[in-house]
Amino acid sequence: MRFKTFSLLITVLSVFVISTASAETHKQAAQAKIRCASTTSTQNSGLFDYLLPIFEKKTGIKVDVIAVGTGAAIEIGKRGDADVAFVHAKEQELKAVDEGWFVNRHDVMYNDFVIIGPSDDPAKIKGLKSAVEAFSKIAKSTFPFVSRGDNSGTHTKELSIWQKAGIDPKPHDIYDRNKDANYPSPIPLPQGEGARGRVKNGIFAARGERWYLETGQGMEKAQRIANEKRAYTLTDRGTWLATKDKDNLEMIIVLEGDSALFNQYGVMAVNHGKHTHVQYKEAMEFINWLISKEGQDAIASFKDKNGNQLFIPNAR
Repeated sequence: MRFKTFSLLITVLSVFVISTASAETHKQAAQAKIRCASTTSTQNSGLFDYLLPIFEKKTGIKVDVIAVGTGAAIEIGKRGDADVAFVHAKEQELKAVDEGWFVNRHDVMYNDFVIIGPSDDPAKIKGLKSAVEAFSKIAKSTFPFVSRGDNSGTHTKELSIWQKAGIDPKPHDIYDRNKDANYPSPIPLPQGEGARGRVKNGIFAARGERWYLETGQGMEKAQRIANEKRAYTLTDRGTWLATKDKDNLEMIIVLEGDSALFNQYGVMAVNHGKHTHVQYKEAMEFINWLISKEGQDAIASFKDKNGNQLFIPNAR
């Protein structure tokens, strides 16, 4: 009788231990998730849809992507609302590392920016070799130009080209100057007003260039707006190749190949010394995989439906 009781006790304890271990395993598996603040270009191009299943299958770590502009992605990391940032504005990245917000930054891959415009190229940009010359000609001709206007990596690159051209374009908007003459707030222009927003009853006035339009949108949406407005814009080659046919864009690349249009991507972990709740170990697994031979080979093998390689691995 005692033997049977002892055997039953052992069985119950074994089941309890196994159940507890199983529950703990499931709990750990549920925790194997990180948040990656990244750019719209890595999302729009389809790169994450290709890479992340490979990484998850190898490690069991799921990566949730927050796709925004680079500036916003870095801010998300600074707040501790992500575990890792995968972005493309190297100066901003290095500054954030120097300030202690991120650690272990690495180059991962690159592609390039291109200038796209209407298929008939009304500003006659095609044939030029310099992005600065192209921007200068667009500004002089006053053909529309669509800017991201969102502090993204693409917007940062665009602003650097305008600066080199000696041009400081201001977005066009209409405001009530009776409200605040120094910092006017945009309001709708009444129907019938002229292109420059003539003053009417001392209330309405225009500021900025009519041809320069800010969207505050991601890259794919900015391309669509440029297409609708028959405007020029700066985009990354990955997004352009991945979306131009899908979105039926009646646009062409009018300038490419300028060394100033180089587009480096980097990855960095949120500093767990500042935000102790972040999944630092898992974030470093993701970073180390991206810069490993396996991760670099995966990036190199990512191509669009026409066989174009969208990103060139260059981890170091």
